[in-house]
Amino acid sequence: MTSRRTFVAAPYGFAAIALGLHLVSGVSTAQPSGPVVIGHRGASGYLPEHTLPAYALAHGQGADYIEPDLVRTRDGVFVCLHDVYLDATTDVATVYPERARADGRWYAADFTLEEVRRLRAHERLLSRFPRGRSRFTVPTFEEMIELVAGLNRTTGRRAGIYPELKAPAWHREQGLAMEEPFLEILRRHRAGSPELPVYVQSFEPEPLIELRRLGSPLPQVFLVADSETDPPRLDDAALERIAEFADGIGPAKTLVERDPGLVERAHRRGLVVHPYTFRADDVPAGYASFEEELASFLGKLRVDGIFTDFPDRARRWLDGSTAGASR
Repeated sequence: MTSRRTFVAAPYGFAAIALGLHLVSGVSTAQPSGPVVIGHRGASGYLPEHTLPAYALAHGQGADYIEPDLVRTRDGVFVCLHDVYLDATTDVATVYPERARADGRWYAADFTLEEVRRLRAHERLLSRFPRGRSRFTVPTFEEMIELVAGLNRTTGRRAGIYPELKAPAWHREQGLAMEEPFLEILRRHRAGSPELPVYVQSFEPEPLIELRRLGSPLPQVFLVADSETDPPRLDDAALERIAEFADGIGPAKTLVERDPGLVERAHRRGLVVHPYTFRADDVPAGYASFEEELASFLGKLRVDGIFTDFPDRARRWLDGSTAGASR
């Protein structure tokens, strides 16, 4: 069995220097020794997703990485938003009722940052943080980076960021290509250093390939959605192709459940496995509790990390499991 991949930057060395990405002995320090807890959209089980308070809470709850989904505004600013639409998580329909496209949706790419600043963000799910309580806004990617870096400094606990480029092909069609300006933001904030490790993720292979072409040495994860009508094939040949441009896969957890051997096959190709999404308030049938689901994936299947809306519960389980194993 091939050893798990380390993130060697040698093929991209000159470009990495040009980008100002800090590497130690040519190897990124992004991956902790054990499974990682990824705060999915922050601690979104407790606070509205993709808000600075949700990111701060994820840090305080022990997340190893905090995930911002990224889209671009009309004036090219990266903001943290789960998809290209504003209407699912803000009051844009009330503030700008005439600005929807023909499909009835409000797109972030049609608004300037100044206009987005006027919106109030709210929780997507009615069963979670009550709407109309407190005030939340849509943060920029740079504000998110600054928050995590600041908390790393004041708490002494290092957390990384795990940005997802949302719909890069669609953004390119809008004249808002993502890859180069994204790398420029990371360079400016020294993201990818040991002080602020980074994973980059996307459901589309092309942006990950482009980031490599541009010289990025950062670890990359290819996300894989499940589909009942057209399930993806993650056989040996598919994993070999993915390993050409990514350092890991982020499969829907149902894919791993149906194909437990996927984890070992990915590991043989040096790929880490970070399935999504683990929710304490939406435990799938077949598990008696959230903790039992964690035990299945982190203990039995030995995945390398999980995306979760409840980073505190995942951290508590991992810490307890580690303590038990050391006795």
